[in-house]
Amino acid sequence: MDENSVQEPLLLSEISVKKTSLLVSSVKWILKILMWAIFVAWIGVIFLFPTQFGNGLLEKYIHATNGNPCGITGSLFLVLSGPVLVIAFLSIFHLIISGDEEFQQKKSSKHPGVRLWTFPFLVDGPFGVVSAAEFIGILLFVVYVIWALYAYIIQSLNRISGEDLTLMEESILFLKMMGGHLGSMGLYCMAFLFLPVARGSVLLRFINIPFEHATRYHVWLGHLTMVLFTLHGLLYIVGWAMEGNLLHKLLSWKDIGVAILPGVISLFAGLLMWVTSLPPVRKWNFELFFYTHQLYVVFVLGLALHVGDFIFSMAAGGIFLFMLDRFLRLCQSRRTVDIISAKSLPCGTVELVLSKPGNLRYNALSFVFLQIRELSWLQWHPFSVSSSPLDGKYHLSILIKVLGEWTARLRGSIMNISEAEQPASPSQPRPKITASVEGPYGHEAPYHLMYENLILVAGGIGISPFLAILSDILHRVNEGRPCLPRNILIVWAVKRSNELPLLSTMDLESICPYFYDKLNLEISIYVTRESDPPLEEGDIHNVTVSSVCPMSKGCGMSVLVGTGDSIWSGLYVISSTVGFVISLGILYIFYINPCSISTWWYKGLLFFGCMLASVVIFGGLVVGLWHLWEKKISAREEYEENRLKPGMVQHNEDAVNLFQKNHTSITTIQYGSRPDFKGMIPCNARFCLACVTQ
Repeated sequence: MDENSVQEPLLLSEISVKKTSLLVSSVKWILKILMWAIFVAWIGVIFLFPTQFGNGLLEKYIHATNGNPCGITGSLFLVLSGPVLVIAFLSIFHLIISGDEEFQQKKSSKHPGVRLWTFPFLVDGPFGVVSAAEFIGILLFVVYVIWALYAYIIQSLNRISGEDLTLMEESILFLKMMGGHLGSMGLYCMAFLFLPVARGSVLLRFINIPFEHATRYHVWLGHLTMVLFTLHGLLYIVGWAMEGNLLHKLLSWKDIGVAILPGVISLFAGLLMWVTSLPPVRKWNFELFFYTHQLYVVFVLGLALHVGDFIFSMAAGGIFLFMLDRFLRLCQSRRTVDIISAKSLPCGTVELVLSKPGNLRYNALSFVFLQIRELSWLQWHPFSVSSSPLDGKYHLSILIKVLGEWTARLRGSIMNISEAEQPASPSQPRPKITASVEGPYGHEAPYHLMYENLILVAGGIGISPFLAILSDILHRVNEGRPCLPRNILIVWAVKRSNELPLLSTMDLESICPYFYDKLNLEISIYVTRESDPPLEEGDIHNVTVSSVCPMSKGCGMSVLVGTGDSIWSGLYVISSTVGFVISLGILYIFYINPCSISTWWYKGLLFFGCMLASVVIFGGLVVGLWHLWEKKISAREEYEENRLKPGMVQHNEDAVNLFQKNHTSITTIQYGSRPDFKGMIPCNARFCLACVTQ
């Protein structure tokens, strides 16, 4: 990198989206303002509920809206779950209007831009690196918990002071009242709990936060929710023990009022999920954590039976959006995806090239979940894409390092297929690999194009996403597309020199001829566990690649989730939600109200069943139409002419030699040392990585 390039800030506001019409820009701003207004009003309502004033407003609101067919359930659902659904609808419209926005270069800025979502506010703390926006969210929840506890304690004490009770009776009543209030606080937190783990959620797509980043919010909310629910149960248990009827209460299942036994079951399931999700347990046995977390179905269903329909409706919005996402993921993951090519590299890495339809959108920062049915029907493993969307319209590549049992078995299967290209007898079935893919997931916007100077630091197989980024940049430079990066430094640390051929999976010269005239590219490689180059260093690069094309029967990846079609995904969410509201109204008008159904747990079960049925029936109808439309589009394309052929993804000795021959000038290899970032990045830079990490 030249001397002047390091003087420029790494945080630049250099990229803007393609200019749109004034009307479109105005509509987008109106949608954003409207969403913020609804969100602020929603939070304000939640903050008001613990107060006497809030209770008075709630009573007036319920009285004014009690004429709706669903009664108090409809009223509470509208004010507490309705806002998040309306925000989701507006997010859909915003995504559709935005479309596929192209990036273009703007005039360079001398000052780094600051965004609340990415600006690190806290670096060293119990929550890890916390951005300014995340800190505001944490502060809101902390303030809410303190404020609600204070308000509820004052309310409980005022009510007890007006009763003629003994000290024991006052203590029992206070414990029960505070237990109920803590349960309602946990319910409000649960309204947000499932939103971050809806992988293809339109809300996450709108704010451009991938779910793997948003999962930390689910973890924080999960801890807070379970603390509140656990205290809720403990206070009631202590109160019932003081009354002397603990066992009778725990096993009771009343028709009118709260059914306690389902609540006990729900809390027990939540505690199992909570304990197994703690870092020591999760690191000790991840599968125990993963399979135990499937108890969320018992947790949610038990809650619906425990509190009934009208209380459950207070948190139903976020749960419903998660159910929509889960059903869509289930539909996508059932499809068998065609493996165009599978290769086993001698360095212990597998490269899979997967078929995808031309209209499936992803970027170089995306990743997918992969399932190989011959290895396991239950295990899904995430892998970063190693290809750019500009590499080919009908394929996507991933690199898989053999590090555990599952990846070792995958490599063994590929080697076995390569050795048995022809079965020994006609009756002997040919080995195959059956793959299913979920995703792709990741950032909506390719933020790697927003910086003039890129420093990409990787270790081992971590080079995979950077290969995709580098390929994407080279394609854009070669084709004259908007692309800011001009100074790129790749720092790659590996244990052994046999991993170096990973770079040969991409031929820079063929992507962008004479790229060194257009980019300042440096690749610094550090081989940490070898002090000297091997005696026959050339053999490290001149390796033979074991390759195989399994030709598994299937088709391209599904576009149902990930960065798919905003119109169809919007129709899916809207039709399912409208279908749920209509079916719930029909249920009350023609069954619950005429038959005078008053059993709380039964109405909660009907409410939950109505949510599930609307997702499957109304959402399933849209999914079916979406699938037919996708098949029609795929048939219309020139699939066979443009599709990547297996032979095109083979890497031979000549390609590896070409990489070594052409790119020696940009690649430096150091043995027995580790990267020194302080010496690599001058401190006179406006944004110095070495200084920030101190």
